[in-house]
Amino acid sequence: MIDDQLPHLKSAIEANVKAALFEDVGNGDVSAALIDADQLAHARVICREPGVWCGRPWVDATLRAVDPQARITWHVTDGQSITPDMLCFELDGRARSLLTAERSMLNFAQLLSGTATLTRGYVARIAHTHTRLLDTRKTVPGLRLAQKYAVRCGGGLNHRLGLYDAFLLKENHVAAAGSITAAVRKARAHSNMLKVEIEVENLVQLNEAIAVGADIIMLDNFDLETTRTAVRLTAGRIPLETSGGVTDATIAAYAETGVDFISVGNLTKMVQPLDLSMRFQ
Repeated sequence: MIDDQLPHLKSAIEANVKAALFEDVGNGDVSAALIDADQLAHARVICREPGVWCGRPWVDATLRAVDPQARITWHVTDGQSITPDMLCFELDGRARSLLTAERSMLNFAQLLSGTATLTRGYVARIAHTHTRLLDTRKTVPGLRLAQKYAVRCGGGLNHRLGLYDAFLLKENHVAAAGSITAAVRKARAHSNMLKVEIEVENLVQLNEAIAVGADIIMLDNFDLETTRTAVRLTAGRIPLETSGGVTDATIAAYAETGVDFISVGNLTKMVQPLDLSMRFQ
């Protein structure tokens, strides 16, 4: 299933697959060329460790691009928990085609399943609170929408997709504009259709962001006690997002302060790909 909350995802998948096959196959798979062109094969892909499956659309698109006549039988869905030795999908088609598509298919599935698995773990740690988990723009170049899709499969939410769909005014924007107030007002003048999020580094800046009416306030590298104070001062008037240095060991404590969101860059930049294996039968 394609997530319709991510615009242009179908186009991104096609572009991802085209780029992957370009770098892997080049002008031809010389190893697969040793196999008889008419030889058929059946292959099974299993996982070797527990996790959350993600990447079906990329696997489908890769196989389709290599050989539209090859067939895939799915045994898992995106967002599903998987266990060691579980059968994820089966392939039928020309042996050459399956061999050529193998690495690109598995690369997509391993990375995205790893992203979804990591996200699911973070989400579980804050499930007892009302805080929601957000990703960031710290993604693998060219795979922004793919990894954000994986975060959603793992139970997280997406922050802005890029530099175009929301204002996020950080310390350098504030410095260039002259103040938090000036930065927010310039953003409002530029567009009244986009949300304005402002990053603050202390409680003085927090009060200024509240006064100027930011849509969201990001608490940058606040310690736990200062975060609690920020929640108390804001009193629910503006959503608060904690960001910076949050780990799996500290995320629960930050969520328990009462912030609305926590953004974690590690979801997409510190990913351990899930171990998958494809074998001919």
